[in-house]
Amino acid sequence: MRSFFTLVALFCALDASIAFTLTKPVPFNRAMSIRAAAADCPLPGTAKLDVDWQDLGFEFRPTKSHLKVEYKNGAWGSPELVSEPYIKLHIGATALHYGQACFEGLKAYAHEDNSVHMFRPDENAKRLRSSCERTMMPVIPEELFKECAREVVKDNMAYVPPYGSNGAMYLRPLLFGSGARVGLQPADEYTFLIMVMPVGDYYKDGLAPIPALVIEDYDRAAPRGVGNVKVAGNYVADLLPNMEGKKKGFPIGLYLDSSTQTTIEEFSTSNFIGINKRQNKYVTPKSSSVLPSITNKSLMALAADSGWKVEQREIPVEELKEFEEVIACGTAVVVTPIGKVVRGDDVYNFGDGKTVGGTTMELYKRMRAIQNGEEEDKFGWNVQVC
Repeated sequence: MRSFFTLVALFCALDASIAFTLTKPVPFNRAMSIRAAAADCPLPGTAKLDVDWQDLGFEFRPTKSHLKVEYKNGAWGSPELVSEPYIKLHIGATALHYGQACFEGLKAYAHEDNSVHMFRPDENAKRLRSSCERTMMPVIPEELFKECAREVVKDNMAYVPPYGSNGAMYLRPLLFGSGARVGLQPADEYTFLIMVMPVGDYYKDGLAPIPALVIEDYDRAAPRGVGNVKVAGNYVADLLPNMEGKKKGFPIGLYLDSSTQTTIEEFSTSNFIGINKRQNKYVTPKSSSVLPSITNKSLMALAADSGWKVEQREIPVEELKEFEEVIACGTAVVVTPIGKVVRGDDVYNFGDGKTVGGTTMELYKRMRAIQNGEEEDKFGWNVQVC
């Protein structure tokens, strides 16, 4: 089996425009045998880009391929690697009419020995399952998810930023209803994609404090709604308040609970973390409307490992004054230090607004060290691609 896929991969390398299709049904009870030996893996960071690896930023860049799997007749088909960055979609697709779509985000990192590792893909697979169940879409089996992610990274290995560049390969798994339905009901056909691209820092100034504006005229999610799953509609709801906030000089918004507007929920695209140094506390909101961040889950483990008391609970807005540091965290940024939070006439400052707090920096450095293979991965978070 392994030699078969190695031969197919070599054949595809002769013509990057040829889509790579696995020729047997995908087994759901075990990992697919599609990994070549480590010696056969291409080197990361060998692609020719329009910028230096250190100047990537966080934006779309074309790569060699994306991966596609279709769900028809009640079963998942065979994964294929596709070079054409466009899809053909029925005008009646439920994704277009009823927003039946969800996605994930994760990264792969090159280590000093040129091996490449994905960070916690099992957690992304679990969170995608939750999104699928809430939106009545077929679940992607965890092993299928991880093997598809591994294969698309491997096929685009040249675009993985090299070790030392501070970059990573960003993976965007996307699942949507592609079958036609006019009445409100689930589709009968679905498409699962994983697109990949090399990325650098999300914010152009890198790891530097930014101001946040409390969003009071809009809600991010309704109680008992879909705020706790990663569906496309959650993000379109933030576009207008996000743009309005940026015009006022705030790169990021902070949402409160939509029922009472008295407790903190999360930032526009990131979880909220408050650091109370006097009491040695790492505090993050607990709410059924908050997306469970894999980055936050990892940082909580690191904080607890370093002796911090981790609290996941309701956080009244007034408690902002108790924090010496506030952090927005997520896959794209890892951590973003918040210099101040503004709510009307109330301003909550954290540090001098210019310097990254010591705890924030410690958490960031330790997380990146594990992702880059510079610190022992005692949690078992890194999954090797090759």
